[in-house]
Amino acid sequence: MSAITRRFPAEWEKQQGILLCFPHNGKDWPGKYEAVQWAFVEFIKKVSQFENVFLVVAHHEQQVKVTEMLERAHVVLSKISFIIQKTNRSWMRDSGPIIVYNNGKREALNFNFNGWAKYKNYKLDRGVPSKVANHLTIPLTQVMYKGKPVIVEGGAIDVNGKGTLLTSEECLMDPEIQVRNPNFTKEDYEAVFKEYLGITNVIWLGDGIKGDDTHGHIDDLCRFVNEDTIVTIVETNKNDPNYAPLQDNLKCLQNAKLENGKSPVIVALPMPKPVVFEDLVLPASYANFLILNNCVLVPTFNDANDRIALNILSECFPDREVIGISAIDFIWGFGTLHCLSQQIPE
Repeated sequence: MSAITRRFPAEWEKQQGILLCFPHNGKDWPGKYEAVQWAFVEFIKKVSQFENVFLVVAHHEQQVKVTEMLERAHVVLSKISFIIQKTNRSWMRDSGPIIVYNNGKREALNFNFNGWAKYKNYKLDRGVPSKVANHLTIPLTQVMYKGKPVIVEGGAIDVNGKGTLLTSEECLMDPEIQVRNPNFTKEDYEAVFKEYLGITNVIWLGDGIKGDDTHGHIDDLCRFVNEDTIVTIVETNKNDPNYAPLQDNLKCLQNAKLENGKSPVIVALPMPKPVVFEDLVLPASYANFLILNNCVLVPTFNDANDRIALNILSECFPDREVIGISAIDFIWGFGTLHCLSQQIPE
């Protein structure tokens, strides 16, 4: 085997900025599009107070409109750089490039986004990685395995930067629902993660939370907060459909080992009460936080557990400001802060 040359840095490592995409398609937030745009301005404002924002917009007209909105909200425009690229959706965690270090230099990886193997309209999103890589002047590599493109969304994986990766079987291994890579085994995925992300150790969890449009993304379930500590969401109501799968995931983590053979420290995060809009239970989770330089932005849901989750995460990140951002409008699109963003390592 060739030596590992790539490393996917942990999210808490120094960042050049955050990639976001301003919503221009109201279909992801039917009936809430106007509200979501202003929620997005507030999100951009918070990120820009800590680092640069690379903001994808559909066209010049949208750039003009968004600039006016940002000015009204007193966002410092020198912190924003626009990238003009039409997209189908705004979920940069999944359609944007994943940026790794290859022999110490940055390299953008294109994981061949296909609409979570669920939606047919993703062709515009396919153009995002090359556009972003060009903007940043970083080389782009198509992720391949045995001669075929490999599909993995950024929301399906979380790493500690030292060689361990978290993912879920529901997302990557289901043989029938939203199949990203037909006939892939765990060994196939682990070979891809080793070659492209420098991963030597994979912790596989079971199922994701109810209402998750992606069928089990890890960034709604559990996350590394430092190289040996994992926060995981736990449902205390035994009648809730999330109770059993989250207990199973907790047991998996308690039995798991890190790349160095040690057991991870496990911290439990509560769940908000079910967030229901129209006839859908939405995948609201405090695990969908975004780590920035000197800050962590945490989705909140107008729930008593908001405060508890913020306190737990404040203890996990003693050197960073921990700030809650209302995600009640965002979650109608089936995702929140982490799903909408992708970090650009320095």
